[in-house]
Amino acid sequence: MRTASSIATASATTHLADRTRRHVALRLLPFLFLLYILNYLDRTNVAFAAIGMSRELGFSDRVFGLGAGIFFISYVALQIPGAVLAERWSARRMIALSLIGWGSLTILTSLVRTPSQLYLARFLLGAAEGGFFPGVVVYLSHWFLHEDRAKATSNFMGAIPLSSVLGSPLAGLILDYEWLGWSGWRWLFVIEGLPVVLLGMIAYFFLTDWPRDAHWLTADQRLWIEHHLEDQPIAATSDRATIIDALRSGTVRTLATGLFFAYILTYSFVFWFPMILKRQSGLSDFHVGVLGALPFVAYFLAMQVGGWHSDKTSERRWHTAIPLFLAAAALLAATAPVHSLAYVMIVFSLVGVGASYVSIAWVIPTEILSRSMAPTAVGLINATASIAGFAGPYAFGFLYSRTGSFSAGLLMMALGSLVGGLLILTIQPASR
Repeated sequence: MRTASSIATASATTHLADRTRRHVALRLLPFLFLLYILNYLDRTNVAFAAIGMSRELGFSDRVFGLGAGIFFISYVALQIPGAVLAERWSARRMIALSLIGWGSLTILTSLVRTPSQLYLARFLLGAAEGGFFPGVVVYLSHWFLHEDRAKATSNFMGAIPLSSVLGSPLAGLILDYEWLGWSGWRWLFVIEGLPVVLLGMIAYFFLTDWPRDAHWLTADQRLWIEHHLEDQPIAATSDRATIIDALRSGTVRTLATGLFFAYILTYSFVFWFPMILKRQSGLSDFHVGVLGALPFVAYFLAMQVGGWHSDKTSERRWHTAIPLFLAAAALLAATAPVHSLAYVMIVFSLVGVGASYVSIAWVIPTEILSRSMAPTAVGLINATASIAGFAGPYAFGFLYSRTGSFSAGLLMMALGSLVGGLLILTIQPASR
């Protein structure tokens, strides 16, 4: 039988564990969540700015598609360096420098007047943002145990849909106004870029790279989290994994390919849904912004439920694949010749639920790969997948300009969702 002292010790340990995990989550996740909201606002605000650009500057759909996609050329190039520097140098510094750089470039995008200037601004913005996401994925693995990681990643990546929930009405409102001789779409870039520069300065002092450096934790809490992170089950590999090592991994190649196809859904949806809604409904910019937020509310809620259930069941692959299959079905339904605003909103809300796959998908590499392999692999996977951020929106715009219909682009997104989900299911689950 257990003695009273052993029961008391176990109770104290449990209390320390709960208190430490809660303290870490409350300290880091809200701030990272805010940063990622601003990250996605600055990355995707061109989707709403395009409505004003097309009116004032006469940009065609092909120009807009290329402008949305060219961001990912430089973004992809810095994925692996960003992840490796976050692991071996400083995630805190990487995140802070990225924020200051992309906030400044977002403000400068307000000066665009020609397609070439738009392309250059988007290319430089991609370079500035390149290290942020892989750096944060690596950073979360420094602080959260496997059993908390899907919830932590879902909470962080919940910023993707919430940025649209908040940004859509804001963008719609700003687009309708002109001030000091500047159109609303120009002010959109300025208003969304300024807070990022300020938060980049704050991030340098607020974030902490490793638990051992966290003076905001007690000594017992630091020891507990360091000990349990060291005990996490991970595969063995060499001390320093290279890009070649990552490329040799079948798991890494499958994840990269699967997420490439899945990202065709994600980025085409984010960049083109406002334009689809605008042209199919004929609503004002503001009402497009308000209604356009609804699918992203569904996206956000599905992401939180999925992350909670994935941690509860310790299952990742089906929690990633099933939403993708749902999105594929909804996109097929979206091609039906039904001219109803309610139908459009229901179908694209289901697409939003399908897009929630992304948070759980990013738990997989940090669970099944070693500490030395994971940073390089995360960078390589995101670099490969993010090529779809260029290819998807550009191909969607090209198909629309050639056919005069959104159906071909929607079918492309459905195919990407289906293939991505099937590839994710072929990955071997993490051993426990």
